[in-house]
Amino acid sequence: MNWYVVRAVSGQENKVKSYIESEISRLGLSDFVEQVLVPTEKVVQVRNGKKINKERVYFPGYVMIQANLAGEVPHIIKSINGVIGFLGEVKGGDPVPLRKSEVNRMLGKVDELAVKTDNVMIPYSVGETIKVIDGPFNGFNGTIENVNEEKRKLEVMVKIFGRKTPLELSFMQVEKV
Repeated sequence: MNWYVVRAVSGQENKVKSYIESEISRLGLSDFVEQVLVPTEKVVQVRNGKKINKERVYFPGYVMIQANLAGEVPHIIKSINGVIGFLGEVKGGDPVPLRKSEVNRMLGKVDELAVKTDNVMIPYSVGETIKVIDGPFNGFNGTIENVNEEKRKLEVMVKIFGRKTPLELSFMQVEKV
């Protein structure tokens, strides 16, 4: 079984993946197609002060497929809704499989991205001066009193009306001065 890259309509990679899987199982061709993969990475976005974990497609418009493209299998895959064709295919020719090095690099990248999100460095230390960039105390400067790594929160002393006030803020609500 070789790896091939299927070109899909951008933004519909997961839909194309499920279409391919259901069509292959419906026609009983599971022996020819081993796996269909959409390489994704985990991304943290901040919306309205809240952290949202999202999965972003790493190669937009492409779906990897490990298959033995014999007989009608390439035609069946091409006829699926949202599939444009195979990558590297010459008009009227056969789809070109990926080289072993490319496959290892791509699959290694997928594994690396899954692991990468867990090992995020703590960018702040006690005694550091920061500026609040989100929430009701937006624009105030303060000093870090404590760093809670598990909750990813900071205890910050902010001077409000000449009086020091303790705040608990997330890492995303502050920036270094």
